[in-house]
Amino acid sequence: MSDLQGHVVIVGGGVIGASSAYYLAKSGRQVTIIDAGEFGRQCSHANCGLVCPSHVLPLPEPGAVGKTLRSLFQRNAPFRIKPRWDPGLWAWFWKFARRCKKHHMLAAGQSRAELLLSSMSLYQELMESELTDCEWETVGSLYVYQNEEAFAKYAKTDQLLREEFDLGARQLGSDELQAMEPSLKPGLAGAWFYEQDAHLRPDRLMSAWRRCLTDLGVEIVDNCEVTGFAREAGRAVAVETSTGLITGETFLVAVGAWTPWLNRHLQCKVPIQPGKGYSITMPRPADCPTRPLLFSEHKVVVTPMQSGYRLGSTMEFAGYDTRIHPRRLQALQQGANVYLQQPADGPVEEQWYGWRPMTYDGLPIIDRTPSTENILVAAGHNMLGVSMAPATGKMIAEMVNGQPPHISPEPFSLERF
Repeated sequence: MSDLQGHVVIVGGGVIGASSAYYLAKSGRQVTIIDAGEFGRQCSHANCGLVCPSHVLPLPEPGAVGKTLRSLFQRNAPFRIKPRWDPGLWAWFWKFARRCKKHHMLAAGQSRAELLLSSMSLYQELMESELTDCEWETVGSLYVYQNEEAFAKYAKTDQLLREEFDLGARQLGSDELQAMEPSLKPGLAGAWFYEQDAHLRPDRLMSAWRRCLTDLGVEIVDNCEVTGFAREAGRAVAVETSTGLITGETFLVAVGAWTPWLNRHLQCKVPIQPGKGYSITMPRPADCPTRPLLFSEHKVVVTPMQSGYRLGSTMEFAGYDTRIHPRRLQALQQGANVYLQQPADGPVEEQWYGWRPMTYDGLPIIDRTPSTENILVAAGHNMLGVSMAPATGKMIAEMVNGQPPHISPEPFSLERF
């Protein structure tokens, strides 16, 4: 078997694993995806579905530490840390705090921008050919503000995005906002309109990926838990699973927030913390927004999809907590109702949570593991897995095939930790 045709085993059937499988299969590789649960059912399933170049700035930014500390004492804060003894979490936050400087923020933003803009271009191609029925829409997004002071303050952020990343928005006053989006209550301060943003329905995306990958000959194995790697002469030769050995030439770990659970098997430390987000999916209301609305003051996102309506967001550092807390869902509805003409209290189709894979510098990991060259990691995309997936998948295929990556991999190296 030639090198180009070598078998790649991907651990993780989320959007990053799916995108990587696609570009590897298109390059001629034999690909198998294994997932501990079901393909596309974890953090890729019911997030807000935003594909947003405007989300270029990382979470660690000047002033973020103060917001984090205040959240410790607010039970229902949109950004919350569950107080507990967890040395790994507090070490992570210490390193996060050290990154909350403007020059770190801008450097991370430049690297995120490359992934975001490349992915947007790749999505445009994919939606015209391989991925259909994803409810893909390129109608932009609105950052809506209730408070005049907060609205005016965001002008500095927009100016920075315009000057550093060429990603400026169109400023809308109260009347212009009301005319553009009559689903909003009158009298809001205004909004910033990012015309380059897009959105889709994530579960439909994952269904489309599965159809596409199956047509390309990719094998997808559900309910297959990884227990380790078999190695010979410093290389991995198989992944050990609950159903037996699966041999391969190259292995990719793309399990998002679960990556630290494999640290011992990867023989390196991947500093990812699970940042829990929530969503509520409902039927489209009669008075439905025409584009995604981001209510930054309340940390709520409203995504109008062709077949539904979703409220989402919040960030909760509570470890691998599997409970859905009603008060977090209520906070989403209450926050949305501050802005919307029609209350977001329709019949609920799905209540959901997902663990976002958060790195302390806001950048993902796209690299080979230091101890085993033929094991790669693609994880830690923070809140932007859907937005960054195609570019990440293309980079993985380029690295596996020994081609120059279309984006420099250096900022995403494991060696930075």
